[in-house]
Amino acid sequence: MADQRAALPHRHGQRLSDAALKMGPDERLAPLKESRKKPAGVALRVTEIFYSLQGEGKDIGLPTVFVRLTGCNLRCVWCDTEYSFTGGDWFTLPQVLERVDSFPRVKRVCLTGGEPLLQKEHQDLVRALVERGYRVVVETSGSRPLTGVLLHDQVCISMDLKCPGSGEQGAMLWENLAVLRPKDQLKFVVGDEADYAYMKGVLSKEARDIDTDIIVQPVGGGLEGVKMISEWAKRDGLVVRVLPQLHKLLWGNEPGR
Repeated sequence: MADQRAALPHRHGQRLSDAALKMGPDERLAPLKESRKKPAGVALRVTEIFYSLQGEGKDIGLPTVFVRLTGCNLRCVWCDTEYSFTGGDWFTLPQVLERVDSFPRVKRVCLTGGEPLLQKEHQDLVRALVERGYRVVVETSGSRPLTGVLLHDQVCISMDLKCPGSGEQGAMLWENLAVLRPKDQLKFVVGDEADYAYMKGVLSKEARDIDTDIIVQPVGGGLEGVKMISEWAKRDGLVVRVLPQLHKLLWGNEPGR
């Protein structure tokens, strides 16, 4: 058995700032409570909307429009999208749809964050996208209930179950696992072999009966980490999909990529 303290290489060496880690629960949600400039009707606080290639999961490499919503209730120590925690701008639902539709040849949308499920209006957005014929991937931490429009056949839930190395292991809602279907995916971001051992335990217990793809990627998303996890998975006979983060291999941590 390999040393469970053995760490995977963090490709970009980024860690969450001390200021972000010190934010309390109310401070984390403050951007979503600041509603003076929020338009009437259905509106969402948006960090960025951009067109790129899907960098992870079952759709890796496919052209996708990303809608990154502002705000997150978690503070994973290895998070590389701290810029989505605060700021952002209020967009009406028609404004978001107009921006997504401005990429006419792309019929895939990834709703990400932050934590998109913090904004209940995300359901209106997902419903509108499905009505327009888009395939939608909703990325969520699993710390918020999976309900409502997320269960539509055109929607893939990509649930990122937090390992101990994230610092947010205790935030997971285990009942969410029962909601996942074969077209969804359960993702683990692994920082060391202790995280990998934790993942194995979840797959043999809490997630033993789920029927969905299991995605495993290293912290930082680099190929060195993929190689190490692959060796562990082969050694243990795990049927999981070990992937890098393609966008980081191509563009690093540049926002909007």
